Amino acid sequence: MTAPAAEAAGASTAPVGTAVPAVTTVPAVSVSDVTASDVTASDSVTVSDSTGQDATAPAPQRSRLLASPGAFRPDPRPASAARMVLAQARLETRLLLRNAEQVLLAIVIPALMLIAFSAEPLGTVTGTSRIDYFAPGIIGAAVLSTAFTSQAIATGFERRYGVLKRLGASPLPRWGLMLGKSLSILAVECVQLALLIVIALLMGWSPHGSPLAVLLLIALGTATFSGLALLLAGSLRAEATLAVANFVFLIFLAIGGVVVPLDKFGHGAQSALQYLPIGALTNGLRDVLQHGAALPWGPVGILAAWAVVAIAAAAKTFKWE
Repeated sequence: MTAPAAEAAGASTAPVGTAVPAVTTVPAVSVSDVTASDVTASDSVTVSDSTGQDATAPAPQRSRLLASPGAFRPDPRPASAARMVLAQARLETRLLLRNAEQVLLAIVIPALMLIAFSAEPLGTVTGTSRIDYFAPGIIGAAVLSTAFTSQAIATGFERRYGVLKRLGASPLPRWGLMLGKSLSILAVECVQLALLIVIALLMGWSPHGSPLAVLLLIALGTATFSGLALLLAGSLRAEATLAVANFVFLIFLAIGGVVVPLDKFGHGAQSALQYLPIGALTNGLRDVLQHGAALPWGPVGILAAWAVVAIAAAAKTFKWE
């Protein structure tokens, strides 16, 4: 090999007859490629700092650095199902409370209805005070607005924009997504109930009965209306869901015993309307809060049957996209 050729190849020149040592390429090894079994207490690990120089640290010191607070320790395992459901419930609650339309429908309108119907002679109520009659009915209307109308509309548009499809591909199981939505509804209902109870008490309401019976009725009503909302949102387009949900809400307010007593519709209609979920809910709440009943088994049985049918139908027919 001539001198120019050696220089072009990047090799140093040597006298004729002198052997040129071979160059061995050593592959670079990063810290992530070194396992715990490859490093002993007496070994050292070479780490390149930001300036490109090598910083040598003993293996025990490196272990302590990685275990120190604030060190990045990635964990590829998914979180537990309970943590994922609670995180989804918190997200759903924040999104609902940030939506002005949902807050208006779920919280403001029921409060205004309670004040208006209790303070002004907008309906005929006999045998009891106006606030004692309308407070249980407005509580039922609040459950209806949140668990059915708000959830149907929100879920319908989430399905339209592909949100549900993307969430369905996440580590969160689909039943966990539905459970997270239900927990979010219960959280908003707690805010509703607290506000309505305070307003009603300030207006002279004197409730009776067992709080546990009231909570059972509200839980069954929430399960029923949530199942109906998911059944509606999973079957129709978002625009159709919006129209149908609002229409059903207005119809249930008129014929469900919320503001108009069921006995105003005649005996035949009254017998049929009491089997509606809103009729069973308002009748049960009035039996407990107005008349002091221990547990109204008739409304409880009707709501339980509606809940089973609605949830089963929604689980069978719900489309995620």
